[in-house]
Amino acid sequence: MFGSKLPTLLAGAIICLSSMAAPAAADGPDLIFRKSTVFKWLTPNDKLATYGVDDPVVQGVACWYTVPEKGGISGAFGLAEEVSDVSLACRQFGPISFKEKTEQGDVVIRERRSLLFKKMQIVRGCDTKRNVLVYMVYSDRLIEGSPKNSTSSVPIMPWGTAGEAPRCSDWITD
Repeated sequence: MFGSKLPTLLAGAIICLSSMAAPAAADGPDLIFRKSTVFKWLTPNDKLATYGVDDPVVQGVACWYTVPEKGGISGAFGLAEEVSDVSLACRQFGPISFKEKTEQGDVVIRERRSLLFKKMQIVRGCDTKRNVLVYMVYSDRLIEGSPKNSTSSVPIMPWGTAGEAPRCSDWITD
């Protein structure tokens, strides 16, 4: 019935469905770039994708993380369970100020990594002794989490001639 147009129709359907599988949130992470790691014939390749996200509570701090994204049919339809390998780097990019009080281990961003039960989270804490923000990324599942994680730290430093840097301990609730 479709004859020679089947590969073109299949590729179009996969592209359409893959764009629907992970809608971008208005305040969600920004895709910086993707690099293919495994070639797949007629379906999307496996990729590594790097995203950037501003801390929603701590102005002047952003995190960048790289996650693997499955290709193939299951990846195209958003059905693949992604592996828990995530790398993380957080940096101060301007004067740091706190928008509100926060708790140790508060979630900065949470992202789905499978159709139902697995999610990746970046959480924030404060090393009060050293005045350093500490960020950790990990994946968890409803039944069993993953010990794979990555940690990054951001020393709270004065920016330019802004004067003294705030103390993160003043913004942590018990």
